[in-house]
Amino acid sequence: MPQGRLITLEGGEGAGKSTQTQLLADALVELGLAVLRTREPGGAPGAETLRNLLLGGSVDWSPPAETLLHFAARAEHVEKTIRPALAAGMWVVCDRFTDSTMAYQGYGQGADRGTIATLADLLQLTPDVTLVLDVSEQVAVARQLRRGSTADRYERLDALFHARVNAGFREIARREPERCVLIPADSPEATVHTAIMAALRARLALPA
Repeated sequence: MPQGRLITLEGGEGAGKSTQTQLLADALVELGLAVLRTREPGGAPGAETLRNLLLGGSVDWSPPAETLLHFAARAEHVEKTIRPALAAGMWVVCDRFTDSTMAYQGYGQGADRGTIATLADLLQLTPDVTLVLDVSEQVAVARQLRRGSTADRYERLDALFHARVNAGFREIARREPERCVLIPADSPEATVHTAIMAALRARLALPA
């Protein structure tokens, strides 16, 4: 059985994660790999239910409660979706994972970072590579305006919150260079995708 891999894409609002997740999944399929594309919060039926609670905005969660809800969704996602795919030899490409909770709840909302790190360790699942898409505030705002869809609860938070989140992602990448690759994401999507593929080829044994 081929070895499965877990690749996560991280970054703040407007970083282009969803687009790059799809481009990456398509590129890996073209290389002949079995690929599962998934997302957080969500990726399993119970986790999708929690996603609606977290992003809908009907409840103003406290940071500790919000952290636990994200990890409840993640635990369901890992056990019902990610682990079975990895066991089957698939390459899992996931839009957000534990680093998003550290950046958004830990750095952005002030939840205890030690607790978040402990909860992440309890999952006993570390990505093989994490691609952190780093986007400037100006480009992020322009992309969100072009998107035109209804903003979720996080997207509606103020610029200072998003600045803390983006600084958190950069700090995560700085602290864990063996796992994380910081990808400049202001460029056109094709340029960012090329940088992502180069980073993966440097870290993982991709088929020719």
